[in-house]
Amino acid sequence: MEKNDIRYQTYLQILKEELVPAMGCTEPIAISYCAAKARAILGCLPEESLVEVSGNIIKNVKSVIVPNTNGLKGIEAAAAAGMVAGDADKILEVIADVTEEDKTKIKEYLEHSIIRVKPLDTEEILDIVIHVYGEGHEVTVRIANYHTNIVLIKKDGEILYEIGGTAAKEETHQADRNLLCVADIVEFADTVDLDDVRDILSRQITCNTAIAQEGLTNSWGANVGKVLLKAYGNDVRVRARAMAAAGSDARMSGCEMAVIINSGSGNQGMTASLPVIEYAKELNSDEDRLYRALLVSNLITIHQKTGIGRLSAYCGAVSAGCGAGCGIAYLHGGDFRTIAHTLVNALAIVSGIVCDGAKPSCAGKIASAVDAGILGYEMYCQGQQFRGGDGILSKGVENTIQNISRLGAVGMKETDKEIIQIMTDC
Repeated sequence: MEKNDIRYQTYLQILKEELVPAMGCTEPIAISYCAAKARAILGCLPEESLVEVSGNIIKNVKSVIVPNTNGLKGIEAAAAAGMVAGDADKILEVIADVTEEDKTKIKEYLEHSIIRVKPLDTEEILDIVIHVYGEGHEVTVRIANYHTNIVLIKKDGEILYEIGGTAAKEETHQADRNLLCVADIVEFADTVDLDDVRDILSRQITCNTAIAQEGLTNSWGANVGKVLLKAYGNDVRVRARAMAAAGSDARMSGCEMAVIINSGSGNQGMTASLPVIEYAKELNSDEDRLYRALLVSNLITIHQKTGIGRLSAYCGAVSAGCGAGCGIAYLHGGDFRTIAHTLVNALAIVSGIVCDGAKPSCAGKIASAVDAGILGYEMYCQGQQFRGGDGILSKGVENTIQNISRLGAVGMKETDKEIIQIMTDC
């Protein structure tokens, strides 16, 4: 693939947009970012605020610890952290620099201020609207569609910024993910000038490996990564699952280390990368081969998620675990055909795992998804495969991906509503 090819430039831009650092689960961090932005526009610490969020935000914030808050959970805690100590310029690392003094202030602010939370009646799956009030002024900031996408800023009734509006001519432009396909992803990985992606991927390796090691070293969540190693041994198939699970163990329980995300999710970023990194060590793959394999894993994960959407009742770890299986296949020398069969086999096994929010059990789902990715590759190596017409599989990898997109984005809409209802009743 030549550098002047539209696909080449688009894939590079997609990687730059998707593989970015975030500290903490991205849904509460998006609330913190929105809140920090609102406070900055207001110009003072709000005396009162209203946080309106879509159902999937409620689902993904309910059970996860907000980092740098001394173990606080919930929408109110995420909003308070952003208002009291957030730096909106740092985007998804908005509360990375919170001090011990700030943590005390966050707790005191929660105890003495008014932060109301209200479900938002919206068609958007990811939607956050924060209204803040102070010193006689009112500010509204809205994030929609993806975690950093501010679409509205309003102060005292005056629109300061609006995507698609008349008050500001700003528009959100993202690279066209519809140009992604498995065959072209493999061609891109084979031919890319690695200097164009080296910084992005080296950062992913460094950050995600560090938090996985933290998850294996100390006690976080349900310690799924540790359990895997203790129960099943040190084989590379186990280590690949354990590293990804351990990263999630730490991250879901408030670890204050940044990860490089994929498709808006740190869990997906770790799942798409850590198993591939572990296999590269086992195979003594050189750095260049690892980078190319990570391109396969990351871009195939993004390709699957494009049709499903940022948030869904369909567990995103499935997309990333199956993507990791494709990266592992590439490390072993697999071509397009090998990778396509690996992906279809893996999707046949684990599609349908539901997302019931961010919490410690995500680590277990990650382990299952990575296991399916590895099994999908091993099946192909032994001449075995699941075929089009088996369940939701269709002949051709792109047709199967379309079916999965339909399942996650359309078929599981009612499932998502029921999951949210169950969670809010608990």
